[in-house]
This record gives sequence, structure tokens and C-alpha cells, in this order.
Amino acid sequence: MTPSVIIEALGWTATAVFVGSYFFRRPERLVRVQMAGALMWVGYGVLARAAPVVAANLLVLGAAAWKSRRGAPPPGAPSAGRDKTGA
Repeated sequence: MTPSVIIEALGWTATAVFVGSYFFRRPERLVRVQMAGALMWVGYGVLARAAPVVAANLLVLGAAAWKSRRGAPPPGAPSAGRDKTGA
């Protein structure tokens, strides 16, 4: 595979991961999958030399990490409202 095909595949995979995050019912999982997608977009932006893509997704990553940290229950807290599937 050529580098351009790999870069394009990374971009499409990042898109699929980010869109797929909206299918999770648990907000913590949604945010974690969005963080993974943002990291993939950062990698894509670096490889494609697209500074705006890198900057935007570093902001998304930071916001998602902040939300994940802020919304996390304290250690030992009961897991109220969570379904059994984990989705």
C-alpha cells in the first residue's frame, strides 16, 4: 500500500470511529470512543500535514478528556443507571 492510501484509510477509519461513538448509550463510553477517534484524526492530520485538523482534534481530545474526568463518579461509587450491556 502506498502512503497516501494508508493516510486516507486512517482518515476514513477515524470518521467511522467518531460516528460510531454516538451509538453508545453510556456517556463515558461515548466520550472514550470520541477520544480515540480524535487521536486518530490527529495522526491523520500529522501525516497529511494538515495543521487545522491537528489543532481541531487536539481541542476535541482535550474537551473530551476534561468531560471524562469531570463526569467520572468517585471511586467506589455505585453505578446507578447503567444497563447490563455496557453499551
